[in-house]
Amino acid sequence: MAKYLSNFSIFQFRDFRFFIISRFFMVIAINIQATIVGWQVYDLTGSTLDLGLIGLAEAIPSIIVALYAGHLADIKERRSIMLICLFVLFLCSLALLSFTGPFYFLLEKFKAYPIFIVIFISGIARGFISPAIFSFVTQIVPKDKYAQSAAWMGTSFQAGAVLGPAVGGLLYGWINIQAAYILDCVCIGLPFFMTIFIAPRPLPEKKTREPLLQSLAAGLKFVWKNEIMLGAMALDMFAVLFGGAIALLPVFAKDILNVGSEGLGILRAAPSLGAFVMAYFLTHRPPLKKSGGLLLGSVLGFGICMLVFGLSSLFWVSLIALFLSGFFDSVSVVIRSTIMQTMTPEDMRGRVSSINKIFIGSSNEIGAFESGTTAEAMGPVGSVLFGGIMTILIVIISTRFIPKLRKLELKDWV
Repeated sequence: MAKYLSNFSIFQFRDFRFFIISRFFMVIAINIQATIVGWQVYDLTGSTLDLGLIGLAEAIPSIIVALYAGHLADIKERRSIMLICLFVLFLCSLALLSFTGPFYFLLEKFKAYPIFIVIFISGIARGFISPAIFSFVTQIVPKDKYAQSAAWMGTSFQAGAVLGPAVGGLLYGWINIQAAYILDCVCIGLPFFMTIFIAPRPLPEKKTREPLLQSLAAGLKFVWKNEIMLGAMALDMFAVLFGGAIALLPVFAKDILNVGSEGLGILRAAPSLGAFVMAYFLTHRPPLKKSGGLLLGSVLGFGICMLVFGLSSLFWVSLIALFLSGFFDSVSVVIRSTIMQTMTPEDMRGRVSSINKIFIGSSNEIGAFESGTTAEAMGPVGSVLFGGIMTILIVIISTRFIPKLRKLELKDWV
């Protein structure tokens, strides 16, 4: 019992409680928005390519600002960056809501392009907020809680990612799109106000202030020389880039499984539910032993799940495959987050996080574009099968050519 309660000891830190709840609602909002935007765009245009363009519209600005955002998180107070970005995301949610009411004529005239513009702006905000969040969390918990904080961040993220798509899809199907967007606005507004109650933290002292280009180069050089960190980022990047099927779920829900927007919400929630279950388990049993083997095995399991999903025409089989894909993905997310937290110097966290954002965060959106374009050429089923096969090949290559990652034991670092 005492060991069980110790897993919740991180919540003794007041600011971490505010932080984790704020992040939870932010993730709910982002996933509500992603679900209904995907269905709305596919309903407007009927194009799988346009589904891919949603991801590209967010990825391009995130990549453009990523390195500078990391530099900024290392020289500016991080809570302030988070507040500004949350406010911009709130305005973007209001804009999407307005397209279902007084500004609907813009969609009638320009189809999905006004939505793409808003997503582009939100991509800038998300590009800046990611390194600020990663850098800030290590300032509000002690080092011996880093692995636990990574697991709880994963748990809160996946819990929000379960609720967001499910609630968004059900509201869209049972009430209307306006109700879903209103909830999106509420859920992104709450983190803004909760973050206000978190005490700001001073930045680590630096003996000298590096010029911008030198600062960015130092971050890139640090990651490039760290075989374990670089390998973990690259493994996840390529797996997400090729293996994800999330962007095509509106097509599967509407044309293959015939389950409508309500089914789409459930399908989108399934990977996150699996990830939530695993992430919660990892809060009690952090993957500190045989970490490298677990990382590689989890990505392999993810690829196999994508093959099963691509071949399935039964809703329940597809649901189980997506659930298990999230189950495996959660292991790699927690291990990679712990690697970054334990191996990164305090004064370089922003830059390393921004590089991770380019590797992992933006690969989600670029992966969505890849899914959309390959679906145009191969069909949605062919696109998913291609991604699953590529993910498995990437694991085989990584196992062979990144020995330090394969042999990683995180217990030696924490």
